Amino acid sequence: MVRPKLCRQVEFSPQISYFKPQGVPFRDLKVLELGLDELEAYRLRFLVKLDQQRAAQRMNISTSTYQRILNSAHIKIADGLINGKAIRILK
Repeated sequence: MVRPKLCRQVEFSPQISYFKPQGVPFRDLKVLELGLDELEAYRLRFLVKLDQQRAAQRMNISTSTYQRILNSAHIKIADGLINGKAIRILK
């Protein structure tokens, strides 16, 4: 039996929903989608500077789930920056 999915606590809602490389028309870009939970995990770790356990507690998820979400965010952000893709933040 599958464990029920916990509601992820997100304390932050960004004002901006897209990032893109400067000087490249949007129609020429591939778009990556970054979930709000991924952005929150990234924010808690690198701006609020919480360790994995405390960040997971703030998001109301397990530490292993937090690590998976953060890793997914790392991959998407790195892909966008290195390969010149737009990043859309899902709300």
